[in-house]
Formats: sequence, structure tokens, C-alpha cells
Amino acid sequence: MASTTSAPDPLPKPSMGNLVHLLAFGFGAGCSPKAPGTMGTLLAVGVYLPLSHLPLAAYIGVLAAVILAGIWLCDRAARDLGVHDHPGIVWDEIAGYLLTMLAAPAGWVWIVAGFALFRLFDIWKPWPIGWLDRHVGGGFGIMLDDLVAGVFAAVCLQILVHYV
Repeated sequence: MASTTSAPDPLPKPSMGNLVHLLAFGFGAGCSPKAPGTMGTLLAVGVYLPLSHLPLAAYIGVLAAVILAGIWLCDRAARDLGVHDHPGIVWDEIAGYLLTMLAAPAGWVWIVAGFALFRLFDIWKPWPIGWLDRHVGGGFGIMLDDLVAGVFAAVCLQILVHYV
């Protein structure tokens, strides 16, 4: 006998012709059917590579612009799609990883360590990250938990840099 209950509706798909969706979904990285957050963070590594050569003040300026733009982009994309913190929105992962890598030393070992630490905190969501994820809404809320994960990861990365 066939089941009378249907599967929940799939998440709405972004329109890649819409610049807000294109950016919020990381140029399509967030459309990955598996681990969109990890795909967004991989994209962030590619964004980080040229930025890593900037002087610290310029890097901070770009990071601030990414964060401020992200609050608006994530809010707008979430409202367009009718889903708060749609898993495909990965601009927040980009910002979180860039924050993780603030003042990181050059070299692939630090890029990979920053990636692993950021993904760990973004997935694990220890307090207060998980609480923020559940209780703060809008674009600010979408960005905030990843930024706090980025701070946690950055602190751990700097500890590794200085003590390992």
C-alpha cells in the first residue's frame, strides 16, 4: 500500500540570474547537493588566496565590506526564498573563513588548518554559536554564527601559530 504522506517540499532553488542569489550562494558553490557549507568554505579559500597578500589594514577593510555586504545579501536571499538560513547560502561561510584567516601566516599548512578549524566550529556549533544560530534572525543572524565560529577558529589558529 502506498504511503499517503508525501515527502516535504524540497528547498527552493536560487535564481543564478539574480545577482543577490548568485553572490549569496557563492557563485553556485552553495548549490552542491552534499555539504554546501564545505563547498562555500572551499570557495572562500580561493577568495582568500589573493587577499592574503594585502597589508593587514586593507585585509581588514575588505573583510568589513564582506561582512556588511553579507548581512544584506543573506537577508535578501533568505527573504526571496522564504527560508531563514537556507543551507545553500554560503556568503556567511566565506566571511567566517576570511575572519579565521585574519593575520594568519602565509603557507598552505595554515590555509588548511584554518579551513579545518572553521569547518569544525561551524559544524559543531559549541555555545554560543549554536544558541546564536537558533535565536538571532535575519541576515545578521545568518552571518553572526559563522563570524563567531570564525573568531573561535582564528583564536585556535593563532594559538597553533604561536605555540606549535
